[in-house]
Amino acid sequence: MSEVTAMEPSAEAHAAQIDRKGYTVIEHYISPEQLELGRAFIKQQAATRDGEYFCIHGIEELSGTMFAGLALSPPFKDRMAQLYRLQSGREPATEEQVFPVIRCLQGRSGLKQSHFYHFDATAVTALLPLYIPTEGEHCGDLIIFPNTRHIRFNALRNVIEKAVLHNTVSQKLVAFAVRRGWLKPIRLKLVPGNLYLFSGYRSLHANDVCDPSMLRATALFHFGNPHHESALARSLLGANKRRAKLDHNGLRPVN
Repeated sequence: MSEVTAMEPSAEAHAAQIDRKGYTVIEHYISPEQLELGRAFIKQQAATRDGEYFCIHGIEELSGTMFAGLALSPPFKDRMAQLYRLQSGREPATEEQVFPVIRCLQGRSGLKQSHFYHFDATAVTALLPLYIPTEGEHCGDLIIFPNTRHIRFNALRNVIEKAVLHNTVSQKLVAFAVRRGWLKPIRLKLVPGNLYLFSGYRSLHANDVCDPSMLRATALFHFGNPHHESALARSLLGANKRRAKLDHNGLRPVN
């Protein structure tokens, strides 16, 4: 796994690019050998899912994989924490860990995951593409409306904003406006092995339609909960973590 070196742009440079254009890219973040290792895990999992959409959440579910290894890597967490400080002006929670997610679009159920415009619960998002279709019109491009809002330290305001956008009517309206060209987001053609950094909390984002006969697989890493001190936010865990019955760090709570 790539480590932060003196030759790599600083966190300040990455944060400036995210502020200016909505994202930044570290090319060839993982080696071809590491990419094949990650793909082997995806293929193994996909073979058991009947060719349909699936998602794997948290460190425990991904234990022993390169994805858990990256999430637990001190240099990787340090870079995510630096980006959080630069974006928010605050320190992250001392106990917070990077939260990894594997997301695989395939089959008819994968179509339902397209144009689901949303804000992430955490300030920093890292996206590592593993399988990305390259043929045809529908390759599952990443769609970003860069820096649509500021980080909200008021948890209630954040909940209200997300409720306005994270519903079927709003989703369909935004998707329709994008298709008609009335809204013009950034579209990124993802390259496997690169690492894409953006603020999923500030930037409304989704993936474009992916051909159901193809496989689109990405690893996502989330860090920096601006509402970690809020009782309201703690009671309203993200939908993915609720479904997986995981805490914020991707661990199953001890009963």
